[in-house]
Parts: sequence; C-alpha cells; structure tokens
Amino acid sequence: MKFSRLIADTGEWLKEEGPHRNVVISSRVRLARNLRDKPFPGWAKKIERLEIAKVIKTAIESLPEMKDAFSENLEALSPLEKQVLVERHLISREHAAKGVGSAVVMNVSQTLSFMVNEEDHLRMQALSSGLQLSTVYALINRADGELESKLDFAFHDDLGYLTACPTNVGTGMRASAMLHLPGLVMNDLVNKIINSVNKIGLAVRGLHGEGSEAIGNLFQVSNQTTLGESEEEIIDRLNKVIETILEHERNARQILLERRPVTLLDQIGRAYGILAQAHSIGSKEALNLLSIIKLGVDLGLFPETSRHAIDQLFIETQPAHLQKGVQAQKMAAEARDTLRASIIRAKLNSMPPPDISKISITPEEESHDE
Repeated sequence: MKFSRLIADTGEWLKEEGPHRNVVISSRVRLARNLRDKPFPGWAKKIERLEIAKVIKTAIESLPEMKDAFSENLEALSPLEKQVLVERHLISREHAAKGVGSAVVMNVSQTLSFMVNEEDHLRMQALSSGLQLSTVYALINRADGELESKLDFAFHDDLGYLTACPTNVGTGMRASAMLHLPGLVMNDLVNKIINSVNKIGLAVRGLHGEGSEAIGNLFQVSNQTTLGESEEEIIDRLNKVIETILEHERNARQILLERRPVTLLDQIGRAYGILAQAHSIGSKEALNLLSIIKLGVDLGLFPETSRHAIDQLFIETQPAHLQKGVQAQKMAAEARDTLRASIIRAKLNSMPPPDISKISITPEEESHDE
C-alpha cells in the first residue's frame, strides 16, 4: 500500500463509535519486544540494525492481519510523511527522528502499527475507538503470539520480556486511553484528578504522550509499571480508573449545565463564532476551540451528524496534515494558519449554529452564574 492511499483515510479508530466515545477518544495497547542476543537499537551498529529490521519486517508482513499493509523503511519517508504518522498516533516522535535501519508497518485500517528499531527492536500497538482496552489487548496479543512463533524474543524466566529501558521490563506493555475532559478543566478539577491518578501508579500525559502538552482538553492515562503484574491485571486496574474519571467528567459537565449555564453557552458560542469566522488560526488555539465545539455536540447543541466532522478536524488541522496535499515540503506558519482557518470555516459553515434552547437558563441561574 502506498503512503498516499494510507493518509487518504483517517483510520477506523477515528470513525468508529466505541463505548463512551463522547469522553474516551481511543484505547491503545503497546508491547515492546527485542530479539534474543541482539544489541538494542541504541547500541547496535548500522549493519546490525539493517539486519534486525529486515528479519522483523519480513515476519510482520507475513501476518494474516497485515495483508496489503503499508510497510516502509524510515529513510524512504520524508520528514513531513513521518510527522503525519506522529499526528495520527501511529508512530512516536522518537521513531520519526530515526532513519536508516528503522521501519514502520501498519495495516490498512490503521488499527495495528509496528515500529521497528525505535528504542526497542519492535514496538507494536493496537488502537481502537472508545473504551476498549480488553479488545485492543486481545488484538495485539494475537499478533504478538504469531510473531513469537517466528521470532526469538529476549525473555527472562524471572523478569519477563527484556527491554532497552528498565521501566518496560516484564510485560513490556503500555496500555492507555485518550480522554476528552473539558468539564473537569472548566471546573478547575482536572489537576486534582491527575494528582490522584499519579498517586496510584498511573501516568497522565498530553496529546502526544510523554513530555507533550494537554491541548484540546485531551489527556492520555496509562500504566507506569510493567513488572509484577500480569497484562490482564494492568488492563483491569486501568479500566477501573478510567471508568472513575469518566464518572467525574460527566458529573463536571452536569455541574456546568446546572450551575454555570451562561458560562457554558458563552464558551461554546465564542468557540463557534471564532472558528466560523477566523481567517488565520494557530494549531493550539484551533484544538482548544474545537474541544469546546465537541463538548457542544456531546450536550446536543449541535446535531449528532456533525460529530465525525469535528473529530476529523482534530487530526486534519494539525501541521503535517495541512501540508500533505500541498506540493511544497514545508509551508510557512502563516500559510498553515490561513489554510487551517479555511478548512475549519468550511466545516463549521456547513453546520447550524449552536441551539441554545437545549440549555435552559432561569433568571436565578443567570444571576448565580455571573
């Protein structure tokens, strides 16, 4: 499959309607594996990385799930193409910086992705819409089992799977969910939730994982420990925490509706007005305002049929995606901001304005909100 065909579709995980989709954008499970008696990528010589990549890539391409897959060595991809894959959460920012001796393989639906010679010899992930951690674990576990019959993975009877970073030793698994939490943010409760989650051994990160900012009210919640727990125990614990956060977010949205309806309508109205009229807008501002529009869809102020269009804009308005249809390899920031605004205007002008009748405001509530 060619890269142009791959990026022509945003992927099944963005289009599907998974459980709790209004809060949980996606679920992901990633496994780290290494070949026995081979140096980790960071220590391997170029010829060793090339040999390892060839062996692993061939094994991945032979999987039944990878029929018609996109498979490419990283040096054959432009920086722009690699950044598109980062923005779709199909490869890491660290992998995008790699070149000769590294590769990427992913299936047509973009629900399975394999990074060859990132920090480990192999990092494979499954991705799905909504809260479906058990489902995506089953998907990646099946692929892992098939690969283990073809490749000799480094495994220690006491420690488990051996990895380049000690924090991944054991299961080698990172399970995570991407959550949209505007209610908690608008009620100034999100930091309290993050601190509570961190105390029980889970991590909360931004849009693109470790070290990234939580723009667009998007947060990734994942396990930190990979040793001493089974994969099923990690998934079960993470599921319970995410379900609790889900409940807090729904309660926070209800508080906005009952106690701060004017503020809520003002935020949604301003977001719609700016996005529907702006002729230049930066990536961060666009994502933050689209988050409020998405909240408006969840609350019924916009038709449900507009949900997919708004979700697509979260991906399509990021820098590399804006340029993927442009011949120039690199657009100036001003040109990107103009193009971004144009794309968003076209989508929003095809939608009706927010239906404020969906939120009732009594004189007492209006006075209290002020």
